Amino acid sequence: MNLTGGIVLYAVLWFLVLFVLLPIGQKSQADVGEVTPGTPAGAPHEPKLKKKMLWATLITAVIWGVIAYVILAGVITRADIEAWTS
Repeated sequence: MNLTGGIVLYAVLWFLVLFVLLPIGQKSQADVGEVTPGTPAGAPHEPKLKKKMLWATLITAVIWGVIAYVILAGVITRADIEAWTS
């Protein structure tokens, strides 16, 4: 894995983890009873994006580290993957 591949892998994982975290612990404006005029009642009340972005960064760093180790240490190689498909 080269530098560009590592950065792309991290970015893709980060967005994936962020989108998984977004609905966790979310309350809608209708649930809270404070619907802001001009927004749908199902809109998030307090999205807490900074906290979720921080968590996404930490979780992604761990996942990326495991995947980078597997790739760089040769635990699973391209030949292994090609053998699975045959």
